[in-house]
Amino acid sequence: MNWIEYMVSITEILGTVAFSVSGAMTAIRKKMDILGVVVLGVVTAVGGGIIRDLLLGITPPAAFQNPVYVAWATVTALLAFVLARHTWSEKNRHLFELLLNLVDSLGLGLFAVIGVRTAIDCGYGENGFLSIFVGVLTGVGGGMLRDTMAGEVPKIFRKRIYALAALAGAMVYYYTADRVISSVGALWAAAFLVVVIRVLAAHFEWDLPRVK
Repeated sequence: MNWIEYMVSITEILGTVAFSVSGAMTAIRKKMDILGVVVLGVVTAVGGGIIRDLLLGITPPAAFQNPVYVAWATVTALLAFVLARHTWSEKNRHLFELLLNLVDSLGLGLFAVIGVRTAIDCGYGENGFLSIFVGVLTGVGGGMLRDTMAGEVPKIFRKRIYALAALAGAMVYYYTADRVISSVGALWAAAFLVVVIRVLAAHFEWDLPRVK
């Protein structure tokens, strides 16, 4: 395994953990039991990657070929459940929501970049539209499944320029990796950009126009 493959694997695990926490916290907020917490955590963590692999013709998807990602997501969701069970109170609801936004933003950024990287590795590097589209879908796919299963309108359609943040990260990675800066540097720069956009959007309450 070369350096790039190693960093991609680390990034996938970090994204899996971040999105699993996001899914688990959403389930906890919805007052689901421990099974619901684990299921929502796992679906959020691997859902986007499964959609990505099916689009790129990778079958069976990586989540089924290598169970390490499901294992990481399961353990993370269980830990989130245990911690929340012993620390949750109405007093720390604001902190809970802040943490949920941060981990969701981190997962969004990491998976948007991984989606682009996977498309490039599959031989679609010359097709910018496909690579960026796959990156965005990888980033938002797990969250869409999470919100739908939790009985909510997906954030991509209502909350704090969610998809635009993923689009920005995917474009930055595609147009800078191995062109302007190294692939690893572009990976972290793009992921950081997504987190910054999401944090600023939450702080300043930026949303896309809608009919009131």
